[in-house]
Amino acid sequence: MTEARVPILMYHAVAAEPNDATRALSVTPEAFAEQMAVVADRGLTPLTTAGLAARWRSGRPLPARPVLITFDDGYEGVHRHALPTLARHGFPATLFVTTGWLRGAYDTGGGLDTMLDWEQVRALAAAGVEIGGHSHTHPQLDQLDDATLRAELTRCRDLVADELGALPVSFAYPYGYSSRRVRTAVRDNGFAQALAVGNSLARRAQGPYALRRVTVRRGTGAEEFARLLDGRAVARTFARDRALTKGYAVVRRTRQIHRRAVQALV
Repeated sequence: MTEARVPILMYHAVAAEPNDATRALSVTPEAFAEQMAVVADRGLTPLTTAGLAARWRSGRPLPARPVLITFDDGYEGVHRHALPTLARHGFPATLFVTTGWLRGAYDTGGGLDTMLDWEQVRALAAAGVEIGGHSHTHPQLDQLDDATLRAELTRCRDLVADELGALPVSFAYPYGYSSRRVRTAVRDNGFAQALAVGNSLARRAQGPYALRRVTVRRGTGAEEFARLLDGRAVARTFARDRALTKGYAVVRRTRQIHRRAVQALV
């Protein structure tokens, strides 16, 4: 039997007039509504991140055409614009929150645009949106020392639990960056599954802590969106992104080696 390949859609801001920092990775409310209509018209079945991972973990069958709708960071438009569209179709989704970016008592001031507040996050959870973790301040987790890494994960986990009354079980890596050390820390902090980026379809063989997603952005047209859902020409669509990612990975590994060498001398 052919292994199931699942499109996990990665959204960020849903806004008519995003600022420059979020524009490229935003979609308009109209585009989001049209994309969700395509999901419905094609007969796909949205699942939460926890729902997909639980089925793969237990061996229970997936629906015929599963898809995941995920949002990173916690932009206000997820509540204002995306939630009504999701509710209209009865679609579940997953929101990964950067807890230090949300408006309220824990706000570190790092949010890139207008962010959700905790009341809106609770409203999303009540409407069936799974709330997952996305760190506290959105750093490159694999560049952190062990203590800072643990603090980022623990702070995020505990704030979500305190505000919503339940521990988050899903996590998304900021910028998509992880390592074996980061994945182990995520697992040790109680997260049962985690999403990367990768810009390819998710497969069970990737493991529960490295499931891949495809990026939906301002420039994603109707034809490209349909191809992402069908898993057609995904590698070609994101060829430039992958080339840039590979180049930057070399730079980041060099930084890690240099940092460890400096630490060894201290």
